[in-house]
Amino acid sequence: MKTQTTVEDKDIPAAPVPTPVPTPVPAAGRLSGPLAALRGLLDRPLASYYLLLASVGLLLIFGLVMVFSATSVENFAVGQSAYASVAKQAGWAVVGLFGFWICQRLPMRTYRAICRIAIIGCIVLVVVLDTLAFLTALNTPPNAAPVPFRIGPLYARELWLYVGPLSLQPAELAKLALALWVADVLTRKGTKITSWRELFLPLFPVALSLFALVGYNDFGSMTILFVLFLGVLWAAGVRKRVFAALFALAALGMTALISLQPYRQERLTVFLDPARADRNGPAYQFFQGLYAIANGGWFGVGLGNGHLKWGRLPEAHNDFIFAVIAEELGVVGCVVLLAVFSVLAYTGLRIASRVEHPFRRLVAAGITCWLVGQAMINIGGVTGVMPITGVPLPFISDGGTALVVALAAAGILTSFARAEPDAARALHARPPRQWVQLVWAPLPPLPSGGAGRRATAPGGAGPRGDGGGRAKDRVRNR
Repeated sequence: MKTQTTVEDKDIPAAPVPTPVPTPVPAAGRLSGPLAALRGLLDRPLASYYLLLASVGLLLIFGLVMVFSATSVENFAVGQSAYASVAKQAGWAVVGLFGFWICQRLPMRTYRAICRIAIIGCIVLVVVLDTLAFLTALNTPPNAAPVPFRIGPLYARELWLYVGPLSLQPAELAKLALALWVADVLTRKGTKITSWRELFLPLFPVALSLFALVGYNDFGSMTILFVLFLGVLWAAGVRKRVFAALFALAALGMTALISLQPYRQERLTVFLDPARADRNGPAYQFFQGLYAIANGGWFGVGLGNGHLKWGRLPEAHNDFIFAVIAEELGVVGCVVLLAVFSVLAYTGLRIASRVEHPFRRLVAAGITCWLVGQAMINIGGVTGVMPITGVPLPFISDGGTALVVALAAAGILTSFARAEPDAARALHARPPRQWVQLVWAPLPPLPSGGAGRRATAPGGAGPRGDGGGRAKDRVRNR
């Protein structure tokens, strides 16, 4: 006797079966309207590339506008043109965009080839800066203005190293160099990073030495370097016990560096107990920033109409430019700025999760943690959520070296966004014109097993018929 009805039994009468009622799908499980359109845009092959260009471009334009707003009145008051500071910042932006263009054209092998030279060069520059700063402090009488100690045209002033009329911040260069070097070391070690000995040498001695050298003069930049370092290790999948050891060492090192400088102790005291702090002394900048934020309200007093930047808010154009934004553009302007930084964070992590090569993944994670972490630390210090560390707001604050290095890092991320497997296949399927590749960027390498003009020919041979394995290896290492 049959136990079930088959296809051949269609002509046998059977009891009527009730028509099943479809189960309604919950509204939360469906995407429709704007959400569906957004999902469709994010699924496009070059979505990461365009998101990165849009977020960096908006931050750069926003930063130039706010630098002009924060500096125009003071420039005019000292007899300069109101456009003096923004013109200088725009010049640095042009240099940074040129660096962006260069970095998004370079192949991956170039970054891996220069990363060792870059980290050694940065350590040398930081040592020179610390030495000159120490000699300056040694030769300055008590309660006197510091006079820079000079070795020919070379001298240091605060966090800047001067060579005649040229100046730079070695700590800013060290951020990009550290991201590239740590990613290269971990990529070369591969699965050996599970071993303490393999992970320790040469990674920890070099990184910890750089932290100490930078932290001697610039505690804020050292904090950013540490965040970047943790981001790369996290993306590499290092064991949790390593992070526990690093946090313990960081607590000891930061305590020692804070005890070396009285102003760092004052900043920590203001953060821990602002009610008892002297508002006309160490807590002056902190409370002036809070007054600017409170004065802005929801919609701000209007672009250019803020008054606390008129000599009452120290470093209004640099470390505390977020307070100027809050006063003039209000909560709405701050939310827009945070939204753009959120897009940058999402895009950087999206690139890190999609690229195939581990070096690209680690560098993308490190740069994203650096830029977004620095923005969080800057905004947290201005709003009182964190102690003030004196780091600039990426792409927004006034400062040449920081802007150029941040744009160069964004160029590297752009190069990696084009190297995502789907993006690379799409670009090879419909390649841009030859002049576009020459002027803007060459085609990225195809992913392993990708289709396109560089795909393996029939019969297992590579593009030139000389063995597909070697051709694929050359493409993968670009």
